[in-house]
Amino acid sequence: MGKESSDIDITLDNIQGKDFAALIKELIPDTKGFGVIKKNLEKAKHIETATIKIHNRWIDIANLRAEEDKDIGTPKEDALLRDLTINSLFYNINEGRIEDFTGKGVEDIKKRVIRTPLDAVKTFMDDPLRVLRVVRFAVRFDFTICSEVVTAMQSKTILVIT
Repeated sequence: MGKESSDIDITLDNIQGKDFAALIKELIPDTKGFGVIKKNLEKAKHIETATIKIHNRWIDIANLRAEEDKDIGTPKEDALLRDLTINSLFYNINEGRIEDFTGKGVEDIKKRVIRTPLDAVKTFMDDPLRVLRVVRFAVRFDFTICSEVVTAMQSKTILVIT
């Protein structure tokens, strides 16, 4: 999109986020702050996220998301569980390329469309705050919200929980 971002999230496939953050704190002298945002299913917080400040920049570190029966997921599982396709892209630092496991994220950015990777009602039921994120991203980037997402946002099921 040609926009700079200071938001850095690291996802891991073989170590817990808090353990990785502890290693960073040990190895990088300019590390300040280190906290863990615990899982809280009542508030739709399904993963534990470590947060650490390195060189005056906050970085969030978490495991790849998975269905509830395992601790660490695959990149595709994680991408499909994200709120929006445009937020489901990965940058593979080993290969220096963007990975789009939903097959829609890059295309949706190019077309300026807000869409959910899975069924929108299910996505919003998992975390009702995602409805607000849809609006925020649409306004912030001047994107269009796809009709399936608009319909889900207006459904009685979602309106009751939000």
